[in-house]
Amino acid sequence: MATRRRIVEGAAEEIRARGVTATTLDDIRARTATSKSQIFHYFPGGKEELLLAVAAREAERVLEDQEPHLSGLGTWSAWQDWRDAVVRRYERQGVNCPLGMLITELGRATPAAQALTGQLIRQWQSALYTGIRRMQDSGEIDRQLDADRTAAALVAAVQGGVTILMSTGAITHLEAALDTTLTLLRTAAPAAR
Repeated sequence: MATRRRIVEGAAEEIRARGVTATTLDDIRARTATSKSQIFHYFPGGKEELLLAVAAREAERVLEDQEPHLSGLGTWSAWQDWRDAVVRRYERQGVNCPLGMLITELGRATPAAQALTGQLIRQWQSALYTGIRRMQDSGEIDRQLDADRTAAALVAAVQGGVTILMSTGAITHLEAALDTTLTLLRTAAPAAR
């Protein structure tokens, strides 16, 4: 397992440095000091299987990097901390988002990549939904607000901002999308009775 993980981590680093299209198995072998037989032992399907493993790991990272904030969304302060963690993650990462690049390259062609993306989006949306429901339960947000659609909008705001970041190098759209969405969430306070 350690060797497999080292290969996946090394492949992710190589993709960050070179991009998906330019990264070869030889580049990954050189970076990870593994043989061709080791790569095919752990990834018998070759480069596509390895890229899917990298995408799966990067999907885990997307959620891990938002913790403990994502699990603790129950106050406005926690929502702000989550927003700041998301922005910091993508500021550090910059334009080379391995998950974004992998999904763009693989997602159009393979059902496995689409399933992986779908799973990530469902987990992420579910965590945001739970946070919105907590705020509704505490009376901070009107219960009439559709928590699931709002959670979907938050995920779309992040992903749209990240797509623009990957295209332009500017994080301002991600910040604007998150700030605007959170402002709209705050305005969903219960009506005075």
